[in-house]
Amino acid sequence: MHYRTLGGDGPRISAVCLGTMTFGTTVDERTACAVLDRFAEAGGTFLDTADNFACWVPGATGGESERVVGRWLRSRRAADRTVVATKGGARPDPARGPHWPANAEGLGARALRTALEGSLRRLGTERVDLYSAHAEDRTVPLAETVGTLAGFVRDGRVGALGLSNHATWRLAEARQTAACLGLPGFRAVQQRHTYLRPRPEPPAGLQRDADEELLDYAAAHPELTLLGHSPLMAGGYARPDRPLPERYDHPGSVIRMRVLAEVAAECGATANQVVLAWMMGGEVPVVPVLGVSSVAQLDECLAALDVVLDPYQRARLDTA
Repeated sequence: MHYRTLGGDGPRISAVCLGTMTFGTTVDERTACAVLDRFAEAGGTFLDTADNFACWVPGATGGESERVVGRWLRSRRAADRTVVATKGGARPDPARGPHWPANAEGLGARALRTALEGSLRRLGTERVDLYSAHAEDRTVPLAETVGTLAGFVRDGRVGALGLSNHATWRLAEARQTAACLGLPGFRAVQQRHTYLRPRPEPPAGLQRDADEELLDYAAAHPELTLLGHSPLMAGGYARPDRPLPERYDHPGSVIRMRVLAEVAAECGATANQVVLAWMMGGEVPVVPVLGVSSVAQLDECLAALDVVLDPYQRARLDTA
């Protein structure tokens, strides 16, 4: 395993993060614990969850992932050697209507306090290492959100703060607001990120991509840790039965997929492994958030840590 530091001066984290979004819903708890055990055995220390995971699965309400992670942490006595990240702001709130994500809890002070309390209860801990605002909420003054999150750090319930699915200018404004008010700022950002580039179109739903603007901002602020979720497009690189998501299905992807296959063959690696190595070793290193549903899938991803791209291969991948 390789390691880096969260937020420049935070805890040491593994270079890959295990995403647990489907644990407790489409991935049963026994399988989830086997994946968690294998990740820890390989030296993995960084887990990602959220209070709304996975509310869109029929029969789920959100919080299932946090409960599974919490039970695993307690049963393995792993809390002291695990860096846990969770998020609030996107869990369904029935009082705000029947349909998600329109009824997401939002980023107001009261909603965030309730969200954090629920996450800590489900995780069975008094503190989380990284707590992120899950999605933009422009109905709430930014200073209110920033101030509330900073309070969680001051009272010891949160180690570091992050943002997820926010426009780069909102990230910059939130960090500036915290700095001007003398409050704990944001040390991490999590966006959807992969090797293929999506069409330049307005974001659909809650998710946002790590675009060139964000990468440029992160390059200028090396203390900011960038996490990339959905790096393997749910099998889109490896499975012929999984067509590319529509947003990636354009002529530019044909060229990048060809170069990706060439580099994978040269390295004796899979396309998935090259994508992960490309993310981790770029000018702006990205921590991939791995979404896997089996130990075999995890092992393939972990092997990416041994893939070394030479400068010529990386240049070809970057410029394709």
